Amino acid sequence: MKLVDKTNLMSLTREGLTDFFLALGEKPYRAVQVMKWIYHRGVYDIALMTDLSQDLRSRLQECACIELSEIVSEHLSVDGTRKWIIRVAGGNCIETVLIPERSRNTLCISSQVGCILNCSFCSTGKQGFDGNLTAAEIIGQVWLASQRMRELGLAQGVTNVVFMGMGEPLMNFDAVMTAASVFMDDLGFGLSKRKVTVSTAGVVPGILKMVGTTDCSIAISLHAPSDDVRNGLVPLNKKYPISELLAACRSYLETLGERRHVTVEYTLIKGVNDHIDQAKELAKLLRDVSCKINLIPFNSFPASGYEVPDAGTIDAFQSYLIKSGYATMLRTTRGDDIAAACGQLAGQVKDRTRRQEKYLARVKALEIA
Repeated sequence: MKLVDKTNLMSLTREGLTDFFLALGEKPYRAVQVMKWIYHRGVYDIALMTDLSQDLRSRLQECACIELSEIVSEHLSVDGTRKWIIRVAGGNCIETVLIPERSRNTLCISSQVGCILNCSFCSTGKQGFDGNLTAAEIIGQVWLASQRMRELGLAQGVTNVVFMGMGEPLMNFDAVMTAASVFMDDLGFGLSKRKVTVSTAGVVPGILKMVGTTDCSIAISLHAPSDDVRNGLVPLNKKYPISELLAACRSYLETLGERRHVTVEYTLIKGVNDHIDQAKELAKLLRDVSCKINLIPFNSFPASGYEVPDAGTIDAFQSYLIKSGYATMLRTTRGDDIAAACGQLAGQVKDRTRRQEKYLARVKALEIA
């Protein structure tokens, strides 16, 4: 049962935890002690925090908790990608994906139950939406993954965190910023600001609100060089067109100093946005934006209506961008066999929108046909 009358200490930044202890009449250093227990030692039982007095532990147990979500199942891909299904409030399940590489372990985390947006090429959006995750549910994904990695004897632990799982992070701004702060805090997970990335489909007010709030990295799901094409892929573009999105990115980058850039994510879809003329248009569009480009071959899911381009088309698109002076990476599809690739995360969502119902009806109709 969720302890709604208690403060979940995992939902607080260092500043928030300090204020919490001051309100209890305690010294600020208590926040340091508790954060070390939670994030450095992996302890979530207040009774075991032995450098706190017995009296303080007793008081904390009355007014606070450290409440974690539950890993329901774990799925391991042939390529080493690992996906966890995690149960959160309301009986919903979200998905968190670990992508291990030689020099890093990237954790792709969720920020919403389903997604409030409905991008046409993304399976997550077809599941509908049932609300935002709390800061504790977001932070808990990294905590649970870190603990599980230690159990498995995986080297390094989590080195990079990307908000690229289920949901639109900037539509859950406060919780996401709280989580990012804990990820980058030396008393939290101690990750570099360059290794915590918030990815957005283009919530312009959220990007502008990031100015002065955080200095983490940013990625944008662009997927098209023109508004007419992007409107069909990312409906949010009708509200915040490409020109406004890039202007907001430039404003944010100006606060980060030199050698920082925005990551442009571009899913290549056959016959939609993969023509060489669109590569030329993209190169022109981004000429005054400090960026690197990640090309992502479309990852299929039932009834999507889209296909992945052939290898020659992908190579030509990438080659043109490289020749135009852009650092352009082709993202290798990882975890496709466990539906953990980009755009495939589905979870188990108690959909409020009827979007899931309509999608499943379409899948069934195609199966019958």
